[in-house]
Amino acid sequence: MGGPGDPPEGTPEGSPSGAEDEYRSVVFDESFVRAARLQEYSAHERMTDHAPAVRRRKPRHRRLVTRQALALVVLLAIAFGTALYMGVRHPYGSPQVRRSAESLRTTVVPLAPRGEVPGAADARTLFERSPAAGFVSGIEGVPLPAVRATSHFSESQVQAALTTVRTYLVRSSLDPDVLAGRAVRPVRALLDAGQLGQFDRSVNRPAPDGRHAATGWLIRFDPARAVLADDRIRVLGTLRAAETDPATLEITSDSTFVYALRPRGSTHAPAPVSLFTVRRALTFRFDSDNLRVGQTRLVSSSTQAGPLSCAEDTSARLHPLLAGQTTRPGGPAVTDPYTAATPTALCGTLSDAAQPKP
Repeated sequence: MGGPGDPPEGTPEGSPSGAEDEYRSVVFDESFVRAARLQEYSAHERMTDHAPAVRRRKPRHRRLVTRQALALVVLLAIAFGTALYMGVRHPYGSPQVRRSAESLRTTVVPLAPRGEVPGAADARTLFERSPAAGFVSGIEGVPLPAVRATSHFSESQVQAALTTVRTYLVRSSLDPDVLAGRAVRPVRALLDAGQLGQFDRSVNRPAPDGRHAATGWLIRFDPARAVLADDRIRVLGTLRAAETDPATLEITSDSTFVYALRPRGSTHAPAPVSLFTVRRALTFRFDSDNLRVGQTRLVSSSTQAGPLSCAEDTSARLHPLLAGQTTRPGGPAVTDPYTAATPTALCGTLSDAAQPKP
C-alpha cells in the first residue's frame, strides 16, 4: 500500500520512491566524482610515505623503572660516601699518629732521722705537733686549679686530665689496700697500655735502676713492719696543667702525704704512733686517646720518704722506722720534704723541722 502522498495507483516504475526524496537535493557533479576516485598505495608507499594509522605510545613502566634505578644509584653513592667519610674521620677529632708510651723515670730518696723517731699514744696528738697540722684529710688537700682551655685542648679535656690525675693520687697514695701491698690493679687500670709492661715488671721484679721501682708508681709499706694507725691521711698538694705540644697535655702534681703508723702485731696494749712523710712530684702526659678512655702516662716520679734507713732497699716497698727506732748517724745533706728543694742524693737526712715537736 502506498504512503499518504503517493498516487492511488502507486508509484510509477522507475520513479524515485518516497525514501529517496530526502537525497534529491544532493547533486554529485563530475569534478567531485573524479576527485573521489579510489587510489590504493603500494606496499613501499605505505611503508615510507605514510605514518601508521595507530601511533605507538612508549610504555610508562619503562620510564618509571629507569627513574627508580637512578634514585637507587644516587642513594648507594651517598651511603658509600658517608661510610668512607666516617671511616676516615675519627669521631673525636683529627686522627693522630699513635706514639709509643714513654718509660717512667723514677727517683726514690729515703730520708733518715737524726735520732730517735718521736711517737705518741694517738695520731691526733702527733699531727697537731707536726708541720702537717694544717693539712687536709684525703684528696681534698689537692684542690683542682682554675680550668682553662689551651690552644689545642678544650676546657673539658683539661678538666678530664686533672680529674684523672687526682684519681691516680687517691689510688696510688691513699687507698688502704694499695698501701698495705694487697692490691695494684686500681693503679694499673689508670695507665696507658704502652706502660703496663714496665709497671708489671716494677711490681713483680722491682729494681733500684731508675726505671723499675714499684715505689715510683705507688706508695706501699712493708706489711710485716707497719700498719695504718689512722685512715685519715693528711695531704697538701698542687696541680698544674700545660700544653707541651699540639698533641700532648701535661699535668704536674707536687703533693706531700703524712701517714700515722704503728707496728704490726701490737694486740695487748696500743703501741705508740709515729708519723711517716712522703713527698711525691709526678708528671703525667695525655693525648686525645688517653683523655677519651680516662688513662694517663706517668713519665716522671720523684719521691722523698722518711723516716727510713738508708741501708734498706726502697724499690719494692717502704720500710718505715717507727716510734723509738733509730738509724746510724751520718749521711748526705739534710733534706726537708716540706720545702721545694729538689732531691739530688740517693739518701738524705730527715730535717728536725719535719718531725713532730715533743
